[in-house]
Amino acid sequence: MFVDAEASTSISSRCHANSLAPESRIPTRTLARREAYASDEDTSGANMNTAQNGRTTSADGVDIAYTETGSGPISLLFIHGGLASRAFWAPQLAALGGTFRMAALDLAGHGDSGRNRDHWSIAAFAGDVCAAAEALDLRNVVLIGNSLGGPVALEAAPRLAGRSVGVVGIDTLHAAGQVFPPEEARARAAAFRDDFPGACAEMCRALFHPGEHLELQAWALRTMLTMDREVVARIMESLSGYDLGAAFRNAGVPIRAINGDLWPTEIEANRTLSPGFEAVIMRGAGHYPMLERPHEFNEILAGVANRLAVDGAVR
Repeated sequence: MFVDAEASTSISSRCHANSLAPESRIPTRTLARREAYASDEDTSGANMNTAQNGRTTSADGVDIAYTETGSGPISLLFIHGGLASRAFWAPQLAALGGTFRMAALDLAGHGDSGRNRDHWSIAAFAGDVCAAAEALDLRNVVLIGNSLGGPVALEAAPRLAGRSVGVVGIDTLHAAGQVFPPEEARARAAAFRDDFPGACAEMCRALFHPGEHLELQAWALRTMLTMDREVVARIMESLSGYDLGAAFRNAGVPIRAINGDLWPTEIEANRTLSPGFEAVIMRGAGHYPMLERPHEFNEILAGVANRLAVDGAVR
C-alpha cells in the first residue's frame, strides 16, 4: 500500500477479485542463494537460531510484536508496508545479522500485533516503531520502511532523536511534495469495505510487473487477506490529506530510497525538501525488491546503511 498520491491513484485504476487462505511461508524460490524463509510456525519470517521474538506496548496501549537478531554498532529497524507483516523482511534478517543488529516489528493491526487501536494514523504507527526501538534500546538506528512504512519511518525519526541516523524508504517516498487526495482516501476505504478480497487482489497485482513473481504475488495476497477489513478501511481514511512533504522536512535525519521502477522517483524534486536525498533504482523490480531480488537488495542496503551511519557519527 502506498502513501504517495500518484502511485496510489495508479493502483486504483487497475483490476479485481480473488481469495486465498492465509499462510505464512514465503515462496522458497523467492529467497535465492539459500537466503532463509519463514516457517509456518515462525510468523516473524526469520528462520534463524539467533532470532528472538518479543512484545512491547505502543503509547496507546496496543501490543506490538517484533523479532530481533544480529549484532553490530549499527541497528536496522525494519518497518513493513500496509497489509503486510514483519515476515516481508525474512531475507534481510537471515542474511545481515553478522554485520548489523536488526529488528522488525508488526505494526498495529498487522501480523501478530494487536488491533485494539481507536485512532489509526501514520503518527500512531510511528509510535509502534518508537516503542520497539526503545524496548530494545536500539542505537545508531537506520529506519527502513517499505511502502507505507516509509512515511512511518519519517514520522518516527524525530521522535527517536539521538537514536536514529537515517531513513531508507523501500519503494516509497517517490514524490515528496505529494498530498494524499481526500477523495482517493475515501474511495480506497469504500473499495475495501465493499469487496475486501477484490480490493486486495487489485492492489496486489498492481505492486508487481505484469506476469512477474507469481508465487510471491500469491503469498503477498494471502498475507493481505489476513487483515481486518474495517481496520484497513480506517487506515485508508486516515491518509486523507496526508502531507508527505511535511514529514520530509521534519525528519531531522538524512533520507534515502531503494526503489523499483513501477513508478518514477522524483529525485531532484525530493531534494528541494531534503537536500541530501538520494535513491537507488533497481530496474525491473516491483514494490518488494527485498523479496524479489534479496541478494542484490541486501548488498545495496548494507552500503546505504553503512554510509548513513558514518555520516551520522556512530556512537
